Amino acid sequence: MDEIHGNTAGLKSRVVEELKELYEIKLSPQEFVSGELLAGMARGTEATGREISVFLSRSGRVLDVSVGTDKSVKLPYMRVRRGAAGVSGIRAVHTHPGGSPMLSDVDVGSLISSRFDAMAAVSVKDGKATAMCVGFIGDALGETKITGPFRPGRIPQQALMHEIAVATERVQRLVRMHETEDAPEKAVLVGLNAPRQSMEELARLAETAGAEVVGSLTQNRDRDRAYYIGKGKAQELSLQMSAMDADIAIVNDELSPLETRNLEETLGVKVVDRTMLILDIFAAHARTREGRLQVELAQLQYTLPRLAGEGVSLSRLGGGIGTRGPGEKKIEIDRRRIRRRIFELQQELGKVAEQRELRRAARRENDVKEVALVGYTNAGKSSLLNALTNAGVRAEDKLFATLDPVTRRVGLPDVGETVFTDTVGFIEKLPHDLVSAFRSTLEEVTRADLLLLVTDASSPDADGQMEVVRGLLSSLHANETPAIVVMNKMDRLGEVPEAGKDTVYISAKTGEGLETLLSLVTEKLAPRLMTYRGTLGYDRGDLLALVNRDGKDISMDYRPDGVYVEAMLPLETIKKLKN
Repeated sequence: MDEIHGNTAGLKSRVVEELKELYEIKLSPQEFVSGELLAGMARGTEATGREISVFLSRSGRVLDVSVGTDKSVKLPYMRVRRGAAGVSGIRAVHTHPGGSPMLSDVDVGSLISSRFDAMAAVSVKDGKATAMCVGFIGDALGETKITGPFRPGRIPQQALMHEIAVATERVQRLVRMHETEDAPEKAVLVGLNAPRQSMEELARLAETAGAEVVGSLTQNRDRDRAYYIGKGKAQELSLQMSAMDADIAIVNDELSPLETRNLEETLGVKVVDRTMLILDIFAAHARTREGRLQVELAQLQYTLPRLAGEGVSLSRLGGGIGTRGPGEKKIEIDRRRIRRRIFELQQELGKVAEQRELRRAARRENDVKEVALVGYTNAGKSSLLNALTNAGVRAEDKLFATLDPVTRRVGLPDVGETVFTDTVGFIEKLPHDLVSAFRSTLEEVTRADLLLLVTDASSPDADGQMEVVRGLLSSLHANETPAIVVMNKMDRLGEVPEAGKDTVYISAKTGEGLETLLSLVTEKLAPRLMTYRGTLGYDRGDLLALVNRDGKDISMDYRPDGVYVEAMLPLETIKKLKN
């Protein structure tokens, strides 16, 4: 049974039945639109006060009839029927109640994004069609060719059908050319109660993931647990995305499975939340085996509760022989496989963590100090590590350009050999699954002797970013570790503020301030020296070596019972000598 789709609430049954009669109208192959169809659509618009849309096939059959509002109509298959190799083979005709026959921006966007054969707008006044304009895709995929307006009795039927044939060849050629290019996805950003800085950061994340941001929408309201921004706003966004020819919606929060499903059904495009976006960036940038394992674990932990499929009906049991479904539905098999893979990944990462702990133990045994560079993503941690140690780490002006931790050794006066480790960048709303998966890497922060809190001094939200970093350090129980606040990118500041206690302004790019930073690091790490006096046996050459390595102002007197030593030594060394 042919149905009337769209905004049918409140319509009288008589009006609905009259609209259903439009399905019975059949056009000839050389007829763009018939007077009978226009008259029926005009009567429907007059009776409802709403837009009426009709989809027509190449053969002239009515495929769909939908009702919109007094200003727009949401065509249910508009985005789904987009042609893969050319135009869709469908032309859309819709009415404008009491309005102009000119195509709106939404009409043009829908024509382009769905690659319709044609998009026609019909003005209706006093229950009659008065004029019609028709749009075709032009000489480029983002351009259109508009003809008209035409009076209902003077529509050039064969000329319009010929234009469809010409447009089909043109679009097929353009699509073949377009597919040879690696065109980015066009993204619209969606936020709820989101400040400007948060949406700007989301835009940078989208660009890092390879998307082209073509629009943004924010809504100030309580969160709708079904549609995130509310059903009405979602429908409004759908029309905007059609006008902008957008391929994907990127949401500034983590969505529930229900919110994701409802938004995708309403918008007709892929919906990606902030967590999925960050996971995608991590997957693209992970280089080492450990990094890939951690990202895969985080992705699976995120995916597991969001599994959806058509397996539900397969698992229901019938009432007799031959009616029983399989014992386990496909979705449960998928869940079981994911759980098994999560277990395997955790085991592998556990072995990696053991190896990392062995390296840490060796450093502690040799009294090697550890310095961890932490901070907001793109604050310049990798650039700073390169400047301090010539590490050769890839450093780009992108979010999460570097994921895998890099450790390099530096010799500091009065401290000795010291390792500097570049860690994963932090960000607002860092996914919980990601923190969990990268815990072994983030332990570098918890075990460090000193933290360098690297901050982008040129960012207008530097204080907010530092707040995020301190909050994450607190969750890792590393907020008590001694720290130096490193205000990077001072070369971008017009005037450099006066540095406070344990704060230093630097430029990793120009090298300015690095000597001051290293002096402060040395001051923080240099051991407190105390006077030691004692006798060491001649058989304890290892202890004498410790004195010579760590001591200052050393005086030795060789006596019959051993070597009498007087020196300024670190407290840890004195403990070893006494033991």
